[in-house]
Amino acid sequence: MTHMNAEKRVLKYVQGTSEFGVLFSRSETKFELEITVYSDVDWCDDKSDKKSTSGNIFFLGNTHVSWSSTKEHVVNLSSCKSEYIAAYKPSCQGVWLESLMKGLKVGIGKKMKLLVDNKSAISLANHPTSHGRSKHIKTKFHFIREQVTSGRVEIEYYKSEEQLVDLLTEALKRDRFNDLRKLIGVVNVKDF
Repeated sequence: MTHMNAEKRVLKYVQGTSEFGVLFSRSETKFELEITVYSDVDWCDDKSDKKSTSGNIFFLGNTHVSWSSTKEHVVNLSSCKSEYIAAYKPSCQGVWLESLMKGLKVGIGKKMKLLVDNKSAISLANHPTSHGRSKHIKTKFHFIREQVTSGRVEIEYYKSEEQLVDLLTEALKRDRFNDLRKLIGVVNVKDF
């Protein structure tokens, strides 16, 4: 598919979804909120340059408040490294979001939960001394390790089949796309 065809397809999608949005539940404000982040990467999925696309979705309580999808700047040699680097960005953003919420006097009930579907990347973040093979990873990416060690971030395994971020990182069939869109809380606002 040419770039022009892809561009037309995106514009057609945007035109057809202009009535969609995210609704916040009123009951959300009565409880302490929790920050939950889903992080994923499609390792080496780009056929031309083998770079990965990483994505994340932030939830504040039950409502998503932020999402992003970016192509990584480097080619990673393993899915572990790719997932670990992809989890770095949302851990930085999550710490910032937590600070912002505290500044707004909004209580965050628990530590931020980062959901990743790669057990090796989780192990790398949780046990820094057991991974001598991670020395080649740039120091800045180890920010996540520091946040896990300090107790600000809790990193957990989340099954690949249930990963919400596939919406941002992979080509999906229409039914799967619509299901994931519904799961993250994007609805037709005319229905409400």
